[in-house]
Amino acid sequence: MQDDADGPACAVPSAQLRNLRADEAERLRRLMLAVAGGDQRAFGELYDATSARVYGMVLRVLRDPGYSEETTQEVFLQVWRSAPNYDPNQGSPLAWIMTLAHRRAVDRVRSEQSGTDREAAYGAISHSPEHDEVLEAVTQRLESDAVIACLDTLTDTQRESVRMAYYSGWTYREVAERLDVAVPTIKSRIRDGLIKLKTCLGVTPS
Repeated sequence: MQDDADGPACAVPSAQLRNLRADEAERLRRLMLAVAGGDQRAFGELYDATSARVYGMVLRVLRDPGYSEETTQEVFLQVWRSAPNYDPNQGSPLAWIMTLAHRRAVDRVRSEQSGTDREAAYGAISHSPEHDEVLEAVTQRLESDAVIACLDTLTDTQRESVRMAYYSGWTYREVAERLDVAVPTIKSRIRDGLIKLKTCLGVTPS
């Protein structure tokens, strides 16, 4: 009986998770607005609240701790300089920062790929322009109910693959190894899943 009682208690209700996300998003919005006004203390708090996630995404792409640390610092330098341009109506601060991080990491891979054959290059250049476009649309609305609802329209395998590749920043090869399927299968799942997301979110290719 004790096990039965403990089981459900370990799970956090979805409503509570939504409230926690909303509270964090609001706190980050306030910090971002303060940073836009030149508040260095707010910038320190924003860095503390988001740097681990930024570093995690960058490391998944670059696969090199040294490069990842440098790139993470570059991202936050860009955050400091570009904060006045942040528009709260275009998405949450976290989504904006993660989009900057993804772009910076991909740029770093492209600048390094001519002299190395790291797996990171394989993962980054495998993203087509259409996929990058959908990624930005998703990350810009990462906290929204719309994205949650649209992810629910994907099949279980598509949703899992998309989450691993774009939310966690894993390469196609890493996702394939984790799920024990072939890389072409993962590419197909992600491509089809992103097409569904694009349609659901109303993303129109530029």
